[in-house]
Amino acid sequence: MEELSWGGILARIFIQLGPVWISLIVLFTVSMTYKRRLGLYGKLFDSTIGMIGFALVMFWVFVGVFGGPLDMLVTHDPLSQVSGMKNKIPGTPMRGAEEGEYAWFLLGGDNLARDVFSRLIKGAWVVVQIAPIATLFAFMVGITLGLPAGYYGGRLDTVLSFLANLILAFPVILLFYLLVTPEIVLTGIPNYMALFLFVFPLVFVCILLNSRYYTQPKVRTPLLIGVLGGLGWLYLSLVSTDGSVVATPTYSIPGIPAFLDLFDIDPGILVVFVSVVFVNSPTVFRIVRGLALDIKTRDYVAAAQTRGEGPWYIMLWEILPNARGPLIVDFCLRIGYTTILLGTLGFFGLGLESESPDWGSTINAGRRLLALYPHAAIAPALALLTLVLGLNLLADGLREESLRD
Repeated sequence: MEELSWGGILARIFIQLGPVWISLIVLFTVSMTYKRRLGLYGKLFDSTIGMIGFALVMFWVFVGVFGGPLDMLVTHDPLSQVSGMKNKIPGTPMRGAEEGEYAWFLLGGDNLARDVFSRLIKGAWVVVQIAPIATLFAFMVGITLGLPAGYYGGRLDTVLSFLANLILAFPVILLFYLLVTPEIVLTGIPNYMALFLFVFPLVFVCILLNSRYYTQPKVRTPLLIGVLGGLGWLYLSLVSTDGSVVATPTYSIPGIPAFLDLFDIDPGILVVFVSVVFVNSPTVFRIVRGLALDIKTRDYVAAAQTRGEGPWYIMLWEILPNARGPLIVDFCLRIGYTTILLGTLGFFGLGLESESPDWGSTINAGRRLLALYPHAAIAPALALLTLVLGLNLLADGLREESLRD
């Protein structure tokens, strides 16, 4: 069996990514058909830059979903070593490929004879898992603390701003080093941080619903019981692993029983997740606080106060919606920033397991032989570049359209 030419490689990659192209076509067709009914998201399709960014981002999202849990895109096991495929160039055929086994390493083999293409696909799922959700949690923390700091001011603002500035005073990469090093992980500190930080979405939703339906107790009470019961279960499942909330060599704090635990998060992913939330939250807090300080002086806020609306109703239903433009733009930029941080951690071998297919670890493994076999490092580096570029272009498009809104 002969090696594939670059034309053959690209054609086979295009075919292998078939579900991704179909999903993109369907998404864009539906979105452009109904864009006038879709608010700011629909207006994104009036911006060429925004559409290009959105296409790049959704490409990698679909690659992560179809290649991760659905397992429809990978050609080989990303962790398996194949004899004779060490540092092979893209398009190299496998020796003695069995029937039903994919016959080529489309992007070559790495220094441990693993398929670079399959590792690239699985690495996309690592990014899709962590970056958006961790950024969303950071926004929940920042919004929950930033709104009252900006609205009330006074000592509350002084204390919270001091704590935020204290965290921001440390270099980000140093904080990551401190939080994900094995010695710190063994103390259980990241688990305690998870207990504290992950409760903020629960608090945010509780305050949001209570402020909205405060004058309708017959609706509010059962709604809060149902929603908080479900979110509380998710929270306990999120912070519990193998029946323990915190497990160190000397002691263990029990969590929910194993039969009630909906899922277990890999300890490496949990540490990285907590680190991302902790590092991003102070910056989001400062942005939200600044917006609240500005918007609380507007006439519609004074009108809500005159109507007798409560402080949290004003913060969540008057101030927050009118701050959505800058926050949405910052959310997109922060996902890109988080993606780079994940790549940096993987590059330095921190947080995730050493054999993890995340892009940073793959780039680090490939850089050692970069002069001789550049394909193993270039493929994940280009993936990281295109995803972050897409997020930046998407943020630019959203900023442009939010200013027109």
